[in-house]
Amino acid sequence: MEIEIKLKQLLKERNMNQKELALKSGLNERTISEFATNKVERINKKAICKIATALEIKDIREIIDFKIESK
Repeated sequence: MEIEIKLKQLLKERNMNQKELALKSGLNERTISEFATNKVERINKKAICKIATALEIKDIREIIDFKIESK
């Protein structure tokens, strides 16, 4: 089981790119890129809160969920 960050999907659904989210959230583009490509090893709670606020998300599961690998 892994943790999946669904930011790339959310951005696509909202017709928003990473640069726009960076500007709206106050985070740098590298941080947004790392979240969008699931390359973060540690999830920064403040960054997730800023992303959730910028995307008007009320349920954390819209951004983060468990990815269950099938065998």
